[in-house]
This record gives sequence, C-alpha cells and structure tokens, in this order.
Amino acid sequence: MRVALVGAVESSLCALRAMIEAGCPPCLVATLNEELSRRHSDFVALAPIAEQHGVPVVHVRNINEPDAIEAVRQAAPDYIFVVGWSQICGDEFMQLTPGRVIGYHPAPLPRMRGRAVLPWTILNDEKITGATLFWMDGGVDTGDILEQRFFHVAPRETARTLYDKHMEALSSMVRASLVSLASSAPPREIQDEACATFAARRRPEDGQINWNSSARDIDRLIRAVSKPYPGAYTVLNGKRLTIWSAHYVNEHDHHGVAGQVVEVSEKGFNVITGEGLLIVEEWESDEIASVRNHPVLGR
Repeated sequence: MRVALVGAVESSLCALRAMIEAGCPPCLVATLNEELSRRHSDFVALAPIAEQHGVPVVHVRNINEPDAIEAVRQAAPDYIFVVGWSQICGDEFMQLTPGRVIGYHPAPLPRMRGRAVLPWTILNDEKITGATLFWMDGGVDTGDILEQRFFHVAPRETARTLYDKHMEALSSMVRASLVSLASSAPPREIQDEACATFAARRRPEDGQINWNSSARDIDRLIRAVSKPYPGAYTVLNGKRLTIWSAHYVNEHDHHGVAGQVVEVSEKGFNVITGEGLLIVEEWESDEIASVRNHPVLGR
C-alpha cells in the first residue's frame, strides 16, 4: 500500500512520524516552500525527517499547481493524507486518488467544521472535544469519517496542552487507519448533518484584549491563542505587548479603570478588568522593557 502525505505544520510531522513508525513511510511528502512558512504559526520543516528515512519530498507553493499535481501523480499513491494544509484541494488533485483522499480535522466532526478549531474549543469552554480523520469530498470537513477520537478539555487548558492532546490522538488515528486501509472495507461513517456546527476563521488581530471584558474571559482568550499561536496582546503607549500566561481573581481591593496596572512585582503585574483582576505571569514585547504601576493598557 502506497500513501502520500501533504502538510506543513506540527500535525503533519506527527502524521509522518506515525507512518514511519508503523512501517508504512509515505511514497511522497508534499510540503510548503520554506519561504512561505509565515503562512502558518506552527510551521514545521518536514524534509529533514522525511529524507532521513528515504522519503521523497517535493516543495510547493500550492498543491493545485501543475508541478505539484504531477509530482503526486508520479508517486502513484493508493491514498493521500492531507494533514495540516490550509489550501483547498481542487478537483484535479482530488481525482489523483478518487474517493481516497483523507483529511484531518482537530474536532469531533460534524461539530466545529471550519477554521481555528483549537482556539474556538477553549473560547467556547468546551468540556469534551475530539479529532477526526475523514474521507475528503467537495465540502468543508463534510466527508465520511474514517477514524475518530474523543477526549476531555481541562479547565485550565491552553492552546499548547490542547495541541499536544490532538497530536497524541492523531498519531493513534494514523496508525489505526493504516491497518484499516489495508483491509478490504475501511470505515466510512456518514456524518450527521443535524449535529453540524461551524467555526469561523480567526486572525492574529482577533487576539487583541478588550480590558472591559471580565478577567475570566480575558484569561480564556490568553489560553486559547497562546503558543504555538500568535498570542493575546494589548498596547502600552502605542507599543505592542503580548501576554502568554495569566490567571484571574474575581474579588480584589483595587480601584481604577479597566486596563489599569495596579500592582507590579518580579513575577509580573496585575490589571483591573471589567470584572475581576487579571494576574499577568508571562509577557513579551520587543519595544517595552518593563511595565510600571498605574498606566492604562489598551491605549
């Protein structure tokens, strides 16, 4: 059985490693030109590990371009895995292995089809989530399910810890799918459209903190867009400051306006919000060396 892999991020590397460890290395890895790596905050170069295991690699700008299509055609895969690839796969690509292109989505499909699923999982305060390998069709995350895993979302889950849970699930699903694909009838479970929900695209600027929100909601935003994503941010005197880690308290004895820094220590600083106090633990700025007491953030 010959499988090809298309991807360019951490989940793509996870799938590649799972294939290699399962004794079924890809016949081809198609990945993004490294000069385009800024398209993904979690970009990973796949070539080093692929080439280490004798797997051919082709770098592309778009998987639908003629050179990319021809490279995959020449590899003659039986199945194509598309894992961690943001471009829509066109009809010509899909016809390389008709009905045998497998996609990955970090959600329990049919719930949360679409974009930015990990941040939305935390922002929506989901208690249980999941990951899915599915047979790609003409829709957005609508194809029949090949493999699926469910797991809990911790109360203090961050983008990083949730990402790690998804990588564990993905590795397990890839291994299981390789076994089922080698059988005569791999699973094709139809998605229940009555249960479908949709996640909208998020941009880096959506991580800007509104200090009039509650400390609880700001804390959730910080956890949702923390590493490997661009992070939640605010401004101080017009200069950007990214907050990577914080926690909140509902009651406090400080008086001030939303966004005002009311206490500074070696461990960080505390900010009044629309409801509660945010305790900032880890922050970063290329332009701000230190944060003093009393200024108002967000201005």
